[in-house]
Amino acid sequence: MAQTDLQVLLQQVATGQVSPEKAHRQLQQQSVADIGFAQVDLDRQQRNGFPEVIYGAGKTAAQIIGIAQTLQQQAQPILITRLSAEKFHAVQAALPQVTYYADARCAVLGPALPATESYIAVVTAGTSDIPVAEEAAITAETYGNRVERIYDVGVAGIQRLFNRLDVICGAKVVIVIAGMEGALASVVGGLIDKPLIAVPTSVGYGTNFQGLTALLTMLNSCASGITVVNVDNGFGAAYSASMINHL
Repeated sequence: MAQTDLQVLLQQVATGQVSPEKAHRQLQQQSVADIGFAQVDLDRQQRNGFPEVIYGAGKTAAQIIGIAQTLQQQAQPILITRLSAEKFHAVQAALPQVTYYADARCAVLGPALPATESYIAVVTAGTSDIPVAEEAAITAETYGNRVERIYDVGVAGIQRLFNRLDVICGAKVVIVIAGMEGALASVVGGLIDKPLIAVPTSVGYGTNFQGLTALLTMLNSCASGITVVNVDNGFGAAYSASMINHL
């Protein structure tokens, strides 16, 4: 609900023209759009700081289009995650202004929020971790963060990390993304004085167990200041990092 409409409604409640119960119902109706297959949260940016995100996996292209068209009315950036190229082409036919980032499997509608001066460093252990890293980077950029990408600096060639350590140390918050055994998060965590969000990935051979090994390594890290998100969850890491970067 626009501020002017809200002020009018509150004034009507104050003067007795509208009952508190009726005003409450109006506010509830304004905050959710019922489009049949989805209850679209129109109030999330005001409530949480960022608008509702569309998780593309498991939704049809038609459902994604319907939710996106509803969110467009709010004049907010719209992020669609886990969007396949096939679904993107269908979405693009209905919403030609959409931009697709193939590595990230993300699409963005509308302008990104203005970028902060401080930045988020997105660090990967290997090149195979880049899809998760790009999901994080695109999410962070959409929500108004400057991002520095530091890719392929894992522990197998630790000198690569030291060559970029100045950039990592200059960040306000650091996201470290690693598969295999997930050791990079502990190494970086022991070298910086900034909050670190670790993302285990499902990259690795058999005993990586689709990211479980990296997840357990990161959860058991002896380096202080590390927070761990779910396997392959670049979006979740970037969302939290964005909240920290905007403090």
